[in-house]
Amino acid sequence: MTDLKVVKAEEGEIFDIELDENLLKANEEIANENMELLKKHNVLAIDVMGATGSGKTSLIEKLVESLKGKYTIAAFKGDLTTTIDAERIKKHGVVVVPISTGKECHLDANLVRKALQRIDLEKIDLLFIENVGNLICPSDFPLGSEKRIVVISVTEGPYMVIKHPFIFADADVAVINKKDLAQPMNVSIKKLEQDIYEINPNVKVVATNCRSGENVSQVIQALNL
Repeated sequence: MTDLKVVKAEEGEIFDIELDENLLKANEEIANENMELLKKHNVLAIDVMGATGSGKTSLIEKLVESLKGKYTIAAFKGDLTTTIDAERIKKHGVVVVPISTGKECHLDANLVRKALQRIDLEKIDLLFIENVGNLICPSDFPLGSEKRIVVISVTEGPYMVIKHPFIFADADVAVINKKDLAQPMNVSIKKLEQDIYEINPNVKVVATNCRSGENVSQVIQALNL
């Protein structure tokens, strides 16, 4: 059992990627409102995207551990149904709001707006928003964050970047996780980096082992935190 209260969309509120341009525009408008609200309260929000199992939650845990002495941190954790990962982040002593997307493969700006109502923005400096595990849908749904991180792992194979280019196009930081498994997986980190830079020459790429914390400090530097 959990004492975390889950944010859920009301009937008719979910914005799906298959819906028409008007609803995508509506999501963008709410995202802009979210961004303005966060800026008003001087909260830096970071959208963390990536496939299931890539290491998004592990990265956030390490970032929280490294930064909670410097910033007051909150986290939103998007998931289809469970609060398992939200509980993991909560153990590090930060405010966590789990967000259930039901059957949907991404967070949307409306759900984030509802979650923002659950926290005291006057007491928050830094907000991590962990998106649902997916390398496709989240790219079309801005949430109002100032920065975006994409996390992939070498265990996803050598072609994950070129198969999912759109999510890297607007990323500020790309994290190639599980670098310790690159050799046994026969995956070249250098080639993954090249693939990312071909899509987005301005992105900052960091290879990490989030389980051990290796190079997480470089992610912090890349985010200018």
